[in-house]
Amino acid sequence: MFNKVLIANRGEIAVRIIRACQEMEIETVAIYSEADKDALHVQLADESVCVGPDKASDSYLNMHHILSAAITTGAQAIHPGFGFLAENSLFAEMCEECSIEFIGPSSRIIEAMGNKINARKLMIEAEVPVIPGSDGEVSDLAEATRIAKEIGYPLMLKAAAGGGGKGIRKVFDASQLQEQFLSAQSEARLAFGNDQMYLEKIIYPAKHIEVQVLGDKYGHVIHLGERDCSLQRQNQKVLEEASAFSLSDNLRQKIAQAAVKASLAVSYESAGTIEFLVDESGHFYFMEMNTRIQVEHPITEMITGVDIVKWQLDIAQGKPLNINQAEIEFTGYAIECRINAENPQFNFAPSPGVITKLHFPGGLGVRIDSAVYQNYMIPSFYDSMIAKVIVHGSTREEALLKMRRALHELSIEGVITNQFFQMDLLSHPNMIVGDYDTAFLQDLFLKDWVSTED
Repeated sequence: MFNKVLIANRGEIAVRIIRACQEMEIETVAIYSEADKDALHVQLADESVCVGPDKASDSYLNMHHILSAAITTGAQAIHPGFGFLAENSLFAEMCEECSIEFIGPSSRIIEAMGNKINARKLMIEAEVPVIPGSDGEVSDLAEATRIAKEIGYPLMLKAAAGGGGKGIRKVFDASQLQEQFLSAQSEARLAFGNDQMYLEKIIYPAKHIEVQVLGDKYGHVIHLGERDCSLQRQNQKVLEEASAFSLSDNLRQKIAQAAVKASLAVSYESAGTIEFLVDESGHFYFMEMNTRIQVEHPITEMITGVDIVKWQLDIAQGKPLNINQAEIEFTGYAIECRINAENPQFNFAPSPGVITKLHFPGGLGVRIDSAVYQNYMIPSFYDSMIAKVIVHGSTREEALLKMRRALHELSIEGVITNQFFQMDLLSHPNMIVGDYDTAFLQDLFLKDWVSTED
């Protein structure tokens, strides 16, 4: 058991974790960079420690400084949130060696599922369907060329240690392979210190469906339903729904069962997400596992009433899951829009600056996860997401109308955001009827989109 947790993150997810800890009467320690000295998570935590300069590499990714902060403040556990060190097996191992509980799966599980090549092998052994592709690492261009001929174009190059859309390239024919392979390999080397690559057949267009799972330390795993994350721009999610409106009940059940099977195969513990691609024929394929809390976890909480972060904390303390699958009830529909400080008119360029005016929407079934406030200075060093607007309705139509109302009420001045872009997206006929896939946003909507902002 522990009574003090250090949050190794920033922004809205740090605030989210602090709130969960406060409701469980657990003290919190915030870490911050020099750029974040006035951040909301620093103000809300019981204690705070500066761990370095502005750049993430010198602060939020500085493992030794973070562990020193935990030891100095007497924190018995570290919650990594998402991003930064959340899926870093070395950091989880260092926590274990320091007798500090890493709130997430063990370093062994993170390592096993974090390497996409290894994860494919494990899923094949567990008889979970995987995307056709290379059996293991593709060591050089010559081998990539040979395998590409075998599986056929178009295909996807992926970094074995990838994440966040880095080290990923689409290759539509043989003439593009050399340039894209070397480019993806170089990006992976810089981003992850690992340039191992593998190839997969492109399932495109498709539905990007992910299943939320919870596993305890005693071999129990349940799922909390699925989310549709097909609306993406450059492999980054823009808007998510739960449940996935397009799935039949039969297919929904099969995908959920596969997710549980995949989790049991690696003795998964904590909150995690199994991601699948579903093709136009209804065949689904394992893509990857995220061994952490997801940005879009609130929509699952809205339709199940399950507090996923609190369960992460309980599981880390050795508490068994006291709910079984039959007890999970799914009610209504939920939608999340990511509000970013970016300019959609200029290729979504980041828009840091001071928020001079701020009003968040409210009302029944509206939730805001954010760490910004009026007169807050958005720094230029980190991710551009500044808020998540989440709504819940008894029907999908109600949820859509509620989200459109909430975005209309939202007011942010001083920085440019994607608010009006999201409003236009929600009003599109395809979005209204749920007829979209991974090709829709990038290939169709953006080509015709003209902002309605004055």
